[in-house]
Amino acid sequence: MKHVQYPVHIPKLTSTMSFSRAETLINKLISNKISEGELAELLTAITDEEERKVYADALEIYFNRLLNENSSANGSAAPKDS
Repeated sequence: MKHVQYPVHIPKLTSTMSFSRAETLINKLISNKISEGELAELLTAITDEEERKVYADALEIYFNRLLNENSSANGSAAPKDS
């Protein structure tokens, strides 16, 4: 299995939450290293529509990257990013 590079990068910030904080919380969640307080912060943040978009974009980029890496490792055509 290929190692995934962190951090996940988001093309633009559309939220009041700082880009680096949202990115940090997502990366901690994905790597299963998020504290109870950080999880509560993340769950609170995603109740706001603009902040939810930031998280959704970051997760979409992360999972597209995983699909591309998996496709490349298997020798098949990788799906295109949107």
